[in-house]
Amino acid sequence: MEIPLDGRRSPALLLVAAAVAAILIWQASVLWLARHRLESGNLALMMRGIALTPGDGAGWDRIGQRRQEDFANSNISEAITAYLSAVEADPHSPHYWLDLATAYEVAGDDARAQDAFAHAKAASPLSAEIAFSYGNFLLREGNYAEAYKELRQSVRFDPSLFPLAISRTWRETEDIDQLNKMLPATSSAYFQAVDFLASIHRIEPALTEWRRLIALGEPLGLPATFPFLDELIHEDRGDDAYRVWREAWAAARLPPAEPAQHSLIWNGDFHRDFTNGGLGWRWSPVQGVVIDFDSQPGPDGLRALRLDFSGGRNINLGAPWQFVPVQPQTNYHFHAQMRTEDITTESGLRFSITDPNHRNAVSVLTDNFTGTHAWTALGADVETGPQTHFLLVQLVRTPSRLFDNQLGGTVWIAGISLVQSGAPAGHASQ
Repeated sequence: MEIPLDGRRSPALLLVAAAVAAILIWQASVLWLARHRLESGNLALMMRGIALTPGDGAGWDRIGQRRQEDFANSNISEAITAYLSAVEADPHSPHYWLDLATAYEVAGDDARAQDAFAHAKAASPLSAEIAFSYGNFLLREGNYAEAYKELRQSVRFDPSLFPLAISRTWRETEDIDQLNKMLPATSSAYFQAVDFLASIHRIEPALTEWRRLIALGEPLGLPATFPFLDELIHEDRGDDAYRVWREAWAAARLPPAEPAQHSLIWNGDFHRDFTNGGLGWRWSPVQGVVIDFDSQPGPDGLRALRLDFSGGRNINLGAPWQFVPVQPQTNYHFHAQMRTEDITTESGLRFSITDPNHRNAVSVLTDNFTGTHAWTALGADVETGPQTHFLLVQLVRTPSRLFDNQLGGTVWIAGISLVQSGAPAGHASQ
């Protein structure tokens, strides 16, 4: 059924609808203009924009940030005024309170800063960001007990904040005991503390955290320990690297793999694949070289490592390599087995033994192997210098200077060892 409209009322309804539409369009235009001005980054325009929407908390907060972060004309007092307008417009926004707290701290008003942080915390008690910011403020205030409580909460809600929590706590206190009051007793927390302290070259506190980590008795991934071991090598901490490597190996729940017959070379019989880090063998891909373990046993039934050279490049080779902890002023004997087949050019394969941290302290090269050789024993005596704590053992080949210099052929190596051979150099036997 159709209901006819009263013709006398139709113009009135149309006028009302038009008025409502005009109001809505005007309001939308005002909001659009205000938002456009507030997002311009131009402070004068932003103030004109907020004048159109004075109850816009987000707008006041943006103005506060602009006033505070304007490096040329920063005005912290006006920034605080803007933030106060933001929290007045929306007292339940933790982020507006957080910005106000930060501004108060910059202004040196720590009491009001703490009050604003407390309001932010009350507005969002489960926020990792708020807890982290509040914890850092309390650290700067020296209120460590409350700071650690907030930081522990922040990393519990957001574990990605762990590295920052560790670094901020350490930089404020530089006290390993204080750091551990913030850390939960978990392998993840201790591991991240070890990595951070190693990255800033603070080896002693890093070793303290490592001992706490190992004391937990939890399994560890061996590759995760490599950055710490690299720092110990770089810092020339041979004894510490030796101990940490063996503890890391055991914590990784790997089968025992101690070198045999007092050798210091790890996996010198190539019984296991490369660890590619720590104190094990390392290898980086080299164009023109294919590396593998030979299916045919080497001398005395040992597993052999085979390198095939394509013959297309004049290769500069320094791999595989291994860092070996040693004692200063001590005599060692290096032993290896090598076999070659059709190695081209006058620059063949040999072993190099050097001190990686002290130039010219140790420099030993075995005989240069080219052409074809059956399995041959190589030996070299090594005397470490007064500051030598590591030796770098590597298979090397220097580029040839000949016109026809592209390296081809195959080399096998096996049975590598380094054994202490006598009393410390320069000291008479008793």
